[in-house]
Amino acid sequence: MPFEIISKHLNGIKVVKNTVFPDERGSFTEMFRSDLFNEIDLPYEFVQENFSISKKNVLRGLHFQWDPPMGKLMRVVFGKAFLVAVDIRQGSPTIGKWFGMEIEGDDNIQVWAPPGFARGFLSLANPTGVQYLCTGIYNKTGESNIRWDDPDIGIEWPHKTPFLSEKDKIAQSFSDWTSSPQSKKFEF
Repeated sequence: MPFEIISKHLNGIKVVKNTVFPDERGSFTEMFRSDLFNEIDLPYEFVQENFSISKKNVLRGLHFQWDPPMGKLMRVVFGKAFLVAVDIRQGSPTIGKWFGMEIEGDDNIQVWAPPGFARGFLSLANPTGVQYLCTGIYNKTGESNIRWDDPDIGIEWPHKTPFLSEKDKIAQSFSDWTSSPQSKKFEF
């Protein structure tokens, strides 16, 4: 099987290992296949693919979208990154908890987080390329973000003074999100 779920976290996150087929020319890896994703209970109706390249110590996140709800399958294509997902689902036993994993481009690992998780990553190499397969089309009016350093979440980032976008510098707190009417869009 080209895909294996090697761990599960926070009632929804799945870490997927891809099989690499090396030979004298290099290697071949299937990154996505709908029939096999269906067999291991991963979504297989992705509608948007994004790719970002970041300098070392750039932090992107914590981002999420409720309209339409967006799950993301993320992988590091080159470089190295600390990928993070935070459970923001109302009624979830793991709400406010986070999962993080350091991944290098040649690890052949993907991390799935369904809708209801805020996602982010910190680039640990210069440059780092991250690919996202998304289950929803981007909608600026149906998305938001939470502070990367919110003390109520307590993510243990490997770098404490990252480079942030203006949008991420003014992100809302986790408690502001959980008390907002939009937070009801993600119920466990």
